[in-house]
Parts: sequence; C-alpha cells; structure tokens
Amino acid sequence: MEKTIQDHLVNALDDLTTDKLKKFKNKLVDRKQEPRVRRSDVEKVEYTTELVNLLTDTYTTRTAVQVALEVLRTIGCNQVAQNLEAATGGGCPALQAPVQNVPPPSAAGYDLPDTSAMLIPSSEQFKQDIISKKGQEIYPVLDKGVRKRLALLINNVEFDCKRKKRNGAQKDQENMEKLLRALGYDVVKHTDLSGREMDEAIRRFAGRSEHAESDSTFVVIMSHGERDKISGIHHGPDNPGDFLHVDNIFTHLNTANCPALLNKPKVILIQACRLGNYISDYPDSESDDMEDDGAWEHKEKDFVSLFSCTPDNVSYRNAKHGSYLIGFLVEVFNENAHKEHIEELFRLVMRRFENFMRITQMACKDRVSLSKLFYLFPGL
Repeated sequence: MEKTIQDHLVNALDDLTTDKLKKFKNKLVDRKQEPRVRRSDVEKVEYTTELVNLLTDTYTTRTAVQVALEVLRTIGCNQVAQNLEAATGGGCPALQAPVQNVPPPSAAGYDLPDTSAMLIPSSEQFKQDIISKKGQEIYPVLDKGVRKRLALLINNVEFDCKRKKRNGAQKDQENMEKLLRALGYDVVKHTDLSGREMDEAIRRFAGRSEHAESDSTFVVIMSHGERDKISGIHHGPDNPGDFLHVDNIFTHLNTANCPALLNKPKVILIQACRLGNYISDYPDSESDDMEDDGAWEHKEKDFVSLFSCTPDNVSYRNAKHGSYLIGFLVEVFNENAHKEHIEELFRLVMRRFENFMRITQMACKDRVSLSKLFYLFPGL
C-alpha cells in the first residue's frame, strides 16, 4: 500500500536520535507563527505517531510537512529534511495563514459572496415551456401542494480539540437552511456529531417515509475532512479513527437501501478539506443487483455531488462570513435556480471560484449519475 504523508512524517521523526527529537519538540513549541503548538500538548506525546497527529491536527497534513521541514533544518537535520521533502513533494507553500480561514478580500474587485438576496421563483410559463421542449429529458417535479421534500443538514462546529472549532460554520448553516427551505425542503438538522453518529443519521434519513412522496433530496455535510473521509467531532490524536467515509453516504441512499428515492435526484454537498492520501477501504454492499419480479435497477443512480475542493486540497472558510462553497452556492442558486438545472448551477458555482482570484480552491463535481436534467422550479 502506498505510504501516506503521515507515514513519511512518522518515518522522518523516527530517524531522529532521542536528543534531536527533544530539540525538534522544543523548536516546534517555540515557533511564533500562528497557529501554534502548545507545549502542554507536546509534553503529553510519547510516540512519534502521536506527534504527527498533533502536527496535522494543528495545521493540515501538507502544511505539517512544511513546519516539520522548517524545524528539522533549524536543528541541523538537513538530510532527514531532504528525504522528507523528496518523499512528500514538500507539502504546501502557505505557512503563515491558518489554512481554514482567510481574511475578507480587499475592495479590489474581490467581493465576498452575497447571501442576502432572496431566491427568485420560477414562473409557471417557464416550467411549462421547459417541459414542453425537453419532456422526457427532465426529472419529474411534484407540485408543492402534494410533495414532501426532505433535506439533511449536518454541521460540525465544536470539536474535542478546541483548536479545530469551525468559526463561521454557524453562518453556513443559517444560509444553507434558508436556501433549502426556500426550495421547498423540510430540513432535518444535526450539529456536532461523531463519525458513527453521522453515519447513523444518514441511515435513518434514508429510511424516512416522506421520501416516497418526494421528488428529490439534498444531503449537506459540513466539517473538517480528508480525501474520502469527513471528520467527527472526536477526531484528534486520541481518536484518529473518528470519521465518516464518504462512500457511506452513497451506500445508505442507493437503490438497495433507499428504494423510496429510486429514479429521484439525490444532491450531495460536502464542505470539508480533502487533504491526505487516504484511499477508502469501505466494502461495497453484498449484491450489485436488486431483483424484483425479474427486473433490476442500477445500484447507484441519480446522484450528483459537489465537494468544496478537489482531492488533496484545502477548503477555505471565513471566520465571520462562513465557507466560500456555501456562500457561492447560495448566491448562484438565489440568482439562477429559477431558470437553470442543477448541473448548470454547479458549473456556475465553479465559475465563481475560477473568477475569485483571492484563493486557489476549486469546487469539484463527483460521482454524477444523473440521467436527466434536474430543475428545482423554486416556488412551484
């Protein structure tokens, strides 16, 4: 199995003598740049794996590499630093700013997303024109008087590791809930869940009877994360396994486990970092087919997901205004959901990132299995 960045960090620290490792710890806590590692936390560390966990919890996986390289060279361990740099590519260049938060952009053309606008409703004429022109190419949308739309919103803000608090995430929850309700969804909310609790919340949501009378669903999860995992609130040096595997979301909502949403759009939105080289080992369900009177259905269909960033990258969040994904998404939906289908809306969100030169983050569509166009027709 390919080594992760954490593995290379552990190997580098294992190469140090006892005296050099002690110097490494002392120099680490003496660093003046924020965020800082507390001496009391370092003194609790007994093994190099625990020290690496502390580094990646304080910074991010790749930024931890840069910090380690800096400290290793400061204490004269240049060969160890050279080996680590060669093995990891040197991590990421940004050391001085906290990776999760960026300052408000200057007035030089870089405006923060406007989430204050109201959702523009579709007109009945537009709906009928689109149905007339595209017919079978569009997912059926039930009239609001008879449907029971549900959305799931999970937002992790407070973590056992206090430094991991997601400042601004409360604003994201407020903006996202407002948008979902405006789109006609009743919102099932959860805050501050462990990995296991998130998994159970999604499983219960998939079993809700309302889906049989719905035409679609949204699942929104906001937390810290890695490439294919979303952090629970207990994640940290003492509990590195507190994660929700992204695969679980799709498994719980697939054809076999959520037949009430068969042939209905399932929109997954994930606001979380995706650093690390993790490859999911979560097993597939036992059967690829679902038999019923000789018929079968695709195991995973009618999904579309939007991640806040591409793999092995960070996801930025402003401590006051919230994350850029949620901000851009709300802004785009408010302005365009009355006339565009979901994949075009996601493209417009990605264009917002492309044109927002202040940050190097790019939202990313993934696991798209929509076979038709999904128009939300807000207000109808």
